[in-house]
Amino acid sequence: MARYAYKAMNPAGRLVRGRMDAGNLADLEVRLKRMGLDFIDGRTVGRLALFGHRIPRRELINFCFHLEQLARAGVPVVEGLADLRDSVGHPRLREVIAGMVESIAGGKTLSQAMEGNPDVFDAVVVHLIRAGEDTGRLPEVLGTLVESLKWQDELAAHTRKLLMYPAFLAAVMAAVVFFMMIYLVPKMVGFMKNMGQALPLHTEVLIAVSNFFVNHWYAVVLVPLAAVAALKAALHLNPRARYRFDGLKLAIPLGGEILRKIILSRFAGTFAMMYGAGISVLDSIKATENVVGNAVIKEGLARVGRSIADGENMTRAFQHAGIFPPLVIRMLRVGENTGALDTALINVGYFYHRDVRESVERVQTMIEPAMTVLIGAVMGWIMLSVLGPIYDLIARLKI
Repeated sequence: MARYAYKAMNPAGRLVRGRMDAGNLADLEVRLKRMGLDFIDGRTVGRLALFGHRIPRRELINFCFHLEQLARAGVPVVEGLADLRDSVGHPRLREVIAGMVESIAGGKTLSQAMEGNPDVFDAVVVHLIRAGEDTGRLPEVLGTLVESLKWQDELAAHTRKLLMYPAFLAAVMAAVVFFMMIYLVPKMVGFMKNMGQALPLHTEVLIAVSNFFVNHWYAVVLVPLAAVAALKAALHLNPRARYRFDGLKLAIPLGGEILRKIILSRFAGTFAMMYGAGISVLDSIKATENVVGNAVIKEGLARVGRSIADGENMTRAFQHAGIFPPLVIRMLRVGENTGALDTALINVGYFYHRDVRESVERVQTMIEPAMTVLIGAVMGWIMLSVLGPIYDLIARLKI
């Protein structure tokens, strides 16, 4: 199927624009007619046109919540999706739901329709929906999925909370330093050189740095941007570089440990949700490998999956991988021995969720004074280097 950008007229006489998959223009007209729209015009567009239209997690949470409510009320899936299509405000999600309605009307299941939109519904969601369809527990699975998405959104909020304040202070400090090096220090250099006295070493260093900023300001601005772009390209094209970079992130003091907890918290919660929905351990591990977002942890989970497939005990497989701490391994062992593995996995997710929240709050209280000291040290060096020689000259004049 090709993707078409269309123009149509709704029953109220208003012009509607959007995108939809269709076999040809005639098929597109039929699909729009089923939506209650009168086809006006359409043209094919590339898949790249979808970039930049990422669906926020909050929209997916609302979508799953409303679909759960409709399923619990006994509304057929295709009718529930049609109602959601007409009420959703996000244009990209509305297009996706419209395509799902057409797919289900054509004979596909809900999981198969979701599988056709991998940029919106990942493998975990598809596996869960398929399990809910197979077991007849679709409303319960959707409810669990809503709670999981809310939990992931909270984890993302913790990550942003950890990074935003230091990033803001670093940006402010960089802007202040750039202004002082480009404008303020050069104004004072001529005066300091005309004083006719030897300048201290830290002042000479400041003048050299200021001259570099003035003469090569474009390099100061462009080199970091080029370095970031080159790093992103290398991480995207070279799996070995991605693996090493992800390993370095986990080795960062304080921040690396919190990042590891966030990743494992995401894995444990997703794994518990999938296992509780009736999906096998191997399928759950395989599906969650791409959820962690870190090549080192992903490789560790792949080793766990291979060990379990070879017949090794699950607890031993996780223990030999060196991913989880001993406390979590003990929780898994108890759950496996008692037959309450799903409860143990939920406890693991809760353990990491609480630990992440407390760790973020603890590190943030440490980051604020550390950043304040760093900014004070940089500003103090600049002011001492500029004002120090002037104070020395005034002291000599008094004598």
